[in-house]
Amino acid sequence: MVEIGYKLNTEEHNAPALVRNAGLAEKAGFDFVSLTDHYHPWNRTEGESPFAWTVLGGIAAVTDRVKVSTGVTCPTVRYHPAIIAQAAATAASLMEGRFELGVGSGENLNEHILGDRWPPATVRIDMMREAIDVIRTLWKGEVTDYYGTYYLVENARLFSLPETLPPIIVSGMGPIAAKVAAESGDQLVHVVSDPAMAMTVMAAFEAAGGMGKPRMGEISFCYHEDEAKAKEIAFRWWPIAAYPGEINWLLPSWSHYEQLMQLVTPEKVAEKIVCGPDLERFVAKVKEVAAMGFDRVVIHQAGPEQEKFLDFARDELLPAIR
Repeated sequence: MVEIGYKLNTEEHNAPALVRNAGLAEKAGFDFVSLTDHYHPWNRTEGESPFAWTVLGGIAAVTDRVKVSTGVTCPTVRYHPAIIAQAAATAASLMEGRFELGVGSGENLNEHILGDRWPPATVRIDMMREAIDVIRTLWKGEVTDYYGTYYLVENARLFSLPETLPPIIVSGMGPIAAKVAAESGDQLVHVVSDPAMAMTVMAAFEAAGGMGKPRMGEISFCYHEDEAKAKEIAFRWWPIAAYPGEINWLLPSWSHYEQLMQLVTPEKVAEKIVCGPDLERFVAKVKEVAAMGFDRVVIHQAGPEQEKFLDFARDELLPAIR
């Protein structure tokens, strides 16, 4: 049975809305929720950036069944991995057996804010691998001295640990990161925008030892009764779906992403995001991703109308998928 999740985007919604929507997602029947961890939105239309780790406390208070993950945290530049080790242990203690730590190599948009240099992709991925090692080392609950290539930890011990340590989900947008997900993580997450790349990532994940580990595929929808309106919402709120290559990891300002909007159209965005009211198209997309080998599918509803989508998911989408 494929698990179906709901995406909570800190870029698009404020903290009270995210907490409320997490509770509604649980009531709608979703299996898990995944919360982004950004410092900036991608553009000013989205216009939000609440602190994810505070939001997680609110989600813990209004849910009791769904799994909850960060989707994803970058534990390498803006955060030191020792801090994420503590934060994740605390979140896991609030949601015993339900919290999952999702990590990734980050975007310049969020990670440059303290004036640190934004390293090239291969270095960022090496940093992520070492950060995961720091986190797992501290989760042993012992006094830790860690002298790595990128991170230093001295005389540190986590005294508050959950009974069950959270699994670590690793973002793999390309084959090199997928290898780290297989070797250092407990599962893979991949944003499925290009089916060919998704299959390349899956192959790299399996070849590196990921066979048998869970794989989460993320997709974006824009549900609306009017298809033309849905395309316009998707274009204004989630144009990054149509931006090519590695650009989404490299630019430092939301204003740069707004400039990129001039190069795409609502139709181009709709090629990446299922838009409109057609239940069959939404179900087909979920099944397409599941058929690639993803046993968990997380759905992002672009735009402001989350409660309308959650009602649709409860009444039509989730029953049709299952």
